[in-house]
Amino acid sequence: MANKKLELVPLYDWGMFTEPRPSVVAGPCSAETEEQVMETARGLKEMGINVYRAGIWKPRTHPGSFEGIGTEGLRWMQRARKEFGLKIATEVASERHVMECIKFGVDLVWIGARTTANPFLVQEIADALKDTDIPVLVKNPVNPDLELWIGALERLNRAGVRKLGVIHRGFSTFEKIKYRNDPQWQIAIELRSRYPELPFFVDPSHMGGSTDYIREISQRSLDLGFEGLMVESHCNPSCAMSDAKQQLTPDQLSDLLYNQIAVRDADSDSPQWKENIDQLRAKIDVIDENLLYVLASRMKVSRQIGQYKKDNNIAILQASRWDSVLAKVVEKGADYELSEKFLTAVFNAIHEASVEAQNEIISGRPSEL
Repeated sequence: MANKKLELVPLYDWGMFTEPRPSVVAGPCSAETEEQVMETARGLKEMGINVYRAGIWKPRTHPGSFEGIGTEGLRWMQRARKEFGLKIATEVASERHVMECIKFGVDLVWIGARTTANPFLVQEIADALKDTDIPVLVKNPVNPDLELWIGALERLNRAGVRKLGVIHRGFSTFEKIKYRNDPQWQIAIELRSRYPELPFFVDPSHMGGSTDYIREISQRSLDLGFEGLMVESHCNPSCAMSDAKQQLTPDQLSDLLYNQIAVRDADSDSPQWKENIDQLRAKIDVIDENLLYVLASRMKVSRQIGQYKKDNNIAILQASRWDSVLAKVVEKGADYELSEKFLTAVFNAIHEASVEAQNEIISGRPSEL
């Protein structure tokens, strides 16, 4: 089913972000004490942050962990809003949370990854936000399901939320990787290609799980042309009651934003740049056509092999043969400076399509693989 067009208010018409990129939402993972909320807010305001975030209700994996200070924390944030002129933001996961945020004048809310994965909760929140003008950011679901992410956006948009954007925080994985969450940038890029007008934030704190990776993730997101960052910042991270390892001090955040990362131009008006980039893109178009021809030729041979296997009553899969092919491809690919990860993904996809084509021939019906 084709996705519906979203009716959106541009990010810079929300009244809280200004160009140029990046637009930044920053603050502690959790509001813990009034002193901590105010001290962090003061530090962030002094370095130029305008939108202040803090978790009030925390969805934790195990009971007994710090699950947020609750509504009292909204009073502290309300004070920070009044004293420092900040816009305030927090996560919501239910109708009650939305009602409390409206009561305390919260300027922006976001929906967390675990909530995005539950259409019932998203619909409850959407209904509660109806007839309000509160901007909403939607984090990707915990699992890499683009349609589930888009479905959450559609539910909110249908309820009248026009100041709508997303936060990419990566996906849970059982694989051992250096980051806390797998970025799977291709999913974020696909969402951007479908909805180029959709405001896009990246959360390097949750994606990395450590301050060691915040710079590189932030730079990658800006290189991809995404508008904003949501970064966790705490006045004293070593004492934080949640996610201590991934929070920067306001001074560290200032250094990151003003000294460590670079914002790339979205485009250039230079005639020379236009001419050169058009020539290179024309070359890519020709190579892509050649790739399609080669893939079609390979698939034709795969179907011939499928027919031969059918005629001789041979099973489709020979795992040892494919393992040998893939090993040779990876070894040869190194000569062309192609990574093992890239080649494995591409050739496994090709192999899966070949198996499906052969299954159709042998079974005489469309493959269910």
